[in-house]
Amino acid sequence: MQNTRIALVQMEALINDREHNLKKIKKFTEIAAANKAHIICFPETSIHGYSKNLHEKSAEPLNEVSGILGEWANKYSICILAGLAEKAHNKKPYITHLVVQPDAEIGIYRKTHLGKSEKPYFSEGNSLPVFKTPTATIGIQICWDLHFPEISTIMSLKGAEIIFAPHASPTIVGDRKSIWLKYLTARAYDNAVFLAACNLIGENGDGQSFCGGALVINPKGKLIAHDFSSKEGILFADLDPELINRIRKKDTKSMRDSFYLQSRRPELYKELLQQISAEQE
Repeated sequence: MQNTRIALVQMEALINDREHNLKKIKKFTEIAAANKAHIICFPETSIHGYSKNLHEKSAEPLNEVSGILGEWANKYSICILAGLAEKAHNKKPYITHLVVQPDAEIGIYRKTHLGKSEKPYFSEGNSLPVFKTPTATIGIQICWDLHFPEISTIMSLKGAEIIFAPHASPTIVGDRKSIWLKYLTARAYDNAVFLAACNLIGENGDGQSFCGGALVINPKGKLIAHDFSSKEGILFADLDPELINRIRKKDTKSMRDSFYLQSRRPELYKELLQQISAEQE
């Protein structure tokens, strides 16, 4: 990993108003580029706004919006991570996050774990890719995904150094900072990754409000940047690669810098899969 400046956006995204939301995304991208960020991450479904029962109206194929984001990525020399409702052939839409880099193939992550209230409206993704950028290898997990530790482990083993966590967490859930620190810290520490989360904020135009929030946790589980000011904006964080590069070296001498995943014993974990099989029978 190299020195990487990231930008995490809290923004209000209106349902079925893609043009309004894209104008905001462009504005924040311009600001991030002017501040020399390498990667900017927007919240879950930031392009279409988040609502379970309206995505059939706003869901669209990826080609047009990825083309728009691609133009901006090239113009501003920045990697853009943005979310939308992706129209799917003969099935419910996906909750999708795009990885758009200058002059590069579009990366796609589809939310793999849906909350109970989402399952009637969306399809689950079935892959856990990581994406190489010029300064770091990254993974994406969307909101509910972060409650499943195995995903972070798989992404870390595939080489992810930063895991971005775009959210659409509603105000009704409660204190977002306190909730995130309960489990996002563990995802970062156990897997020796930077964890960078951001959330929608404000009203969605359909009676639902979101509490916002953005934070960054380093590979030792330390909170290194945060913004819970309850207003739209960008949180910038400079990620120093020295710590993660030291942890990831296989010749590390000190237990303080252990990469725990190197000491796994997968032969012991088969019972986990056996238990899953038993539950499904």
